[in-house]
Amino acid sequence: MTKIPFQAESQRLLEMMIHSIYSHREIFLRELISNSSDAIDKRYYKTLGDSNLSFDKDSFYIKVTPDKEARTLTILDTGIGMTREELESNLGVIAQSGSLTFKREHATQDDHDLIGQFGVGFYSAFMVADEVTVVSRAMGSDSAYQWESSGVDGYTITSADKDAVGTEITLKIKSNTDDENYDEFLEEYRLQSLIKKYSDFIRYPIKMEMTQHRRKEDAEDEYEEYREEQTINSMVPIWRKNKNELTDEDYASFYMEKHYGFDKPLTHQHISVDGAVRYNAILYIPEKMPFDYYTKEYEKGLELYSNGVLIMGKCADLLPDYFSFVKGLVDSEDLSLNISREILQHDKQLRLIAKNIKTKIGNQLQQLLKSDRAKYETFYEAFGRQVKYGVYSDYGTNKEALQDLLLFYSSTQKALATLDEYVTRMPDDQKYIYYAAGESVGRIEKMPQTELVADKGYEILYFTDDIDEFAIKMLMNYKDKEFKSVSSSDLGLDADEREEQNEQQTEEYAELFAEMKTLLGDKVKEVRVSKRLKNHPVCLSADGDLTIEMEKVLRAMPNSQNVAAQKVLEINTQHPVIHSLKAAFADDKEKLTLYTSLLYNQALLIEGLPIEDPVDFTNGICKIMV
Repeated sequence: MTKIPFQAESQRLLEMMIHSIYSHREIFLRELISNSSDAIDKRYYKTLGDSNLSFDKDSFYIKVTPDKEARTLTILDTGIGMTREELESNLGVIAQSGSLTFKREHATQDDHDLIGQFGVGFYSAFMVADEVTVVSRAMGSDSAYQWESSGVDGYTITSADKDAVGTEITLKIKSNTDDENYDEFLEEYRLQSLIKKYSDFIRYPIKMEMTQHRRKEDAEDEYEEYREEQTINSMVPIWRKNKNELTDEDYASFYMEKHYGFDKPLTHQHISVDGAVRYNAILYIPEKMPFDYYTKEYEKGLELYSNGVLIMGKCADLLPDYFSFVKGLVDSEDLSLNISREILQHDKQLRLIAKNIKTKIGNQLQQLLKSDRAKYETFYEAFGRQVKYGVYSDYGTNKEALQDLLLFYSSTQKALATLDEYVTRMPDDQKYIYYAAGESVGRIEKMPQTELVADKGYEILYFTDDIDEFAIKMLMNYKDKEFKSVSSSDLGLDADEREEQNEQQTEEYAELFAEMKTLLGDKVKEVRVSKRLKNHPVCLSADGDLTIEMEKVLRAMPNSQNVAAQKVLEINTQHPVIHSLKAAFADDKEKLTLYTSLLYNQALLIEGLPIEDPVDFTNGICKIMV
């Protein structure tokens, strides 16, 4: 029998199909099942405009049959079938899409959800098969034809016998090699897994005969095998069901079925959009942070479907990084896919969906914050850090959208507070939103720098995440209120009697503090009278935008280049230690050196900074004791 050669361009394309276009061999099953689904859809659409034709949806299906002994895999559908001419044009010319042609010819009809746009998916079969045989009988025809090919060398078309309308594709599966295991495509449970993964929501039943076990009659411990035809796919996806028909338990069950996490979803939202771009989505906020969330192994993204067919397992482009914790899926028929249907073209539709989803997630979190504070705080404990990264990243592009989702521990409320709650509680005379940064709430509560602000009755927000100050620096202000660190050199408090007293003391102790600055060298920018200390003798503050806590974070990073805050050593002149300093300055410069070193190291320890010479520090303490 003379083989009909593929066109020269088709030969080259077929070689690309087999070796380059698809990244995973298992995709072939998705492609063939999708084509079968399209074929049934076409038969349905044909009946819409012809009253003489009937369509009983329940009688149409796709059947997958592996045969290990013969090394064949058969995919049968009861769709529209193909004539000889269609076999030659659809299968003999690669990239000639029968579905695309059908859509153009029937452009006036609604709901054409055929996804076979490129006419190349069928040839993915050659990635796993040495030979492909197609037997098809077209609707309205009494004749059937067989198309057969072993690849780039061409194909044959002959007459065949087929009782029913539809198409049957038989793949002669390749033998295993050292690098590839083709046997897996003959295993029932592997095929079942691939159908569930890629084609679970094809609208028609996908059937397979599965091996089952049952207890033998009159034998308690003996079992026998039997074969039973099962429908593998779910067919109707949850996201296309009416929301009123679904319960929270239904959504939670779907979360577990899709293996989105080992926890329970904290909350979910079911989205149906029918506008400039049409899509359905189910989005979940997990209850707990995945164990690998802050590792390079973690992949963000939503599952992406096109008409119920899985296109991508993790579509990262649908989520901004600051919402990377969101799980779920999107299904749209308006996506522009590339030739392999594995990768999206970055087009307007995708950007519109991503923008809309970002807004939906933000609104969902805002609603959760207002309606269920305890649940929101559970979310924030797990993912609040990521929201703060969103404020800081991209040069603050998203800060306006995220600032009202932030929570910080409040010194007065002893609980988490939003920025809006803080500003609402501010006294009329308070100019700034005050914050203190440290390793923990307990450490911050003991910070000397908080004394003066707390004495004024002002609320202080506690920053315990290393990202906090960076995010706030990017935010700059909230509702026209500027942020101010309690460690700032200027707290911006109104002048009072103590302010005047400090000015006098600055002159009084100018020479003493200048000498202490000389002794400390470039360790500090200045030694000055403290305006903030009440009970503690000493503390460090910072001049400039870089705070001491920010210095700690940056120095812990690779290539930190030894960045340093401009530190100021503040001395409480109301503390008894000042008398010892004055006496040493007047009579004993060696003792002044010792006292200066001890006070500086004490200030470092209070800040949680390492002291440069622990041995020298302990020896200095011993000198004082002796």
